[in-house]
Amino acid sequence: MARKKMILDLDTGIDDALAIAYAVADPTVDLIGIIGSYGNVYVEDGVQNSLKILELLGATDVPVYQGLEHSSESDHFDRMPISAEIHGQNGIGEIDLPAPKRQPETGDAIDFFIKAVEKYQQDLILVPTGPLTNLDEAIKRAPNLVNQIGNITLMGGAVTVPGNVTNVAEANINQDATAADHVFRQAPLTQVGLDVTLRTLLTRKETQQWRELGTKAGQAFADMVDYYIKAYEVTSPDLHGCALHDPFAVGVAIDPSFVETIALNMYVTTDEKYYGRTTGDPARLAEPNPNVKVAVNADVDRYLASFMEHLTGLFAQK
Repeated sequence: MARKKMILDLDTGIDDALAIAYAVADPTVDLIGIIGSYGNVYVEDGVQNSLKILELLGATDVPVYQGLEHSSESDHFDRMPISAEIHGQNGIGEIDLPAPKRQPETGDAIDFFIKAVEKYQQDLILVPTGPLTNLDEAIKRAPNLVNQIGNITLMGGAVTVPGNVTNVAEANINQDATAADHVFRQAPLTQVGLDVTLRTLLTRKETQQWRELGTKAGQAFADMVDYYIKAYEVTSPDLHGCALHDPFAVGVAIDPSFVETIALNMYVTTDEKYYGRTTGDPARLAEPNPNVKVAVNADVDRYLASFMEHLTGLFAQK
């Protein structure tokens, strides 16, 4: 058993599935739970996807909780058509995985997270790769958790590059800018945003390596990511691959040396014109000890080598 414990907060689409695989494969952390969110898919579908991926990877001991189903600003969630285009109608590239044997946990997802913070303190790592609605709710219920938890590394935001939903907003932050603003003002964070994730690209060369393993997991993940790459050929043809958004956040949470960061006190704008922008907070720029580390550069080659080593080794056994 590893000393460091990890909880993933996911809206399980394709790159979230890759994030699960990276966390399962890394020997230096124990994945102790997944909290489902909305975003790439509806929360119920994301929870089922997480359970299916865990079963495919032989990690059926990991509990999956259903988190909040819509943003703090609304009473419902409508999935964006672009999400289905990129991740498939089922969220995992239209691959057909059997119904999971393990059911979602019946307990409250937010309470599960709060209790984990109380138990593991500085040894707990949280990686949100969807909206920050669940984390915001946890902070509202237990404000002191921001001083107790060891590491929050999120995938979201854009500072030095344009957003991918609007010119200023990245998709995860755009789902609930109000919740994101609360989190960015209060919690110690590492932001792994589009600034660095768009540099970590996977191609069919790598998925072919998984296919050639001849295993169930290798085949499934190769098919899933090839679907993702094909979607990127339409939405982002200049990239010549698919971005490893969520698994890069998991990698950085475990090994912060994968990125170079700048320290800022930040907030998220919620006005209509610049909704969802992650930027420096003018009211706190001069305050000491900024609470956010913004990843602005990445050791791409070293991360990709680690990513392939982690996932290929895992898939070879499954």
